[in-house]
Amino acid sequence: MHPAVERLTEIIPPGTPRRSRDWAAAEQRLGTPLPEDYKELVELYGGGVFDETVWLLDPGCPDDDYNLLDQATARAEILAELWQTEARPTELQDDPEAQVLPWAYIEESGAYLYWLWRPAQKPDEWTILLNEGRGPEWERHPGQCASFLLSVLTGETDTEYFPDLPFESHQFDSNDDILT
Repeated sequence: MHPAVERLTEIIPPGTPRRSRDWAAAEQRLGTPLPEDYKELVELYGGGVFDETVWLLDPGCPDDDYNLLDQATARAEILAELWQTEARPTELQDDPEAQVLPWAYIEESGAYLYWLWRPAQKPDEWTILLNEGRGPEWERHPGQCASFLLSVLTGETDTEYFPDLPFESHQFDSNDDILT
């Protein structure tokens, strides 16, 4: 198990996801394998919200707003339109083959957490880009999604996008419980 996922399970015990995921089909539809730490997070927790703030997208979620595959398509369309009038993030300007792929978003802010996807890199080497959602600012964070999520929930990350975190006690609310 990825060390950050293991640490997350210590501070937020996972429930029991009720939906199986077809990772091969999800990866085929996306055109890329997904990082192992992300798949571990989804297998352990399912999709849902950590500390009422960070929504983990799930390729098996029946609701388009919380489905990784549907959000990947929607965000690609939105960003393509946006980048007709705004500059692309530096990381995408420097590497024309690079793309972003959403894996989570921040409650009520419009901000998304993306992987910086470079075809020459393995998925476990992808880093995190955070887009403020209602503006042109992007932040780059080294490391994988589980490590970044853990650092956000514990207050160890250097970002202004999570002003209410960390909480004294942590929680995870599953889409299976919220959306039923």
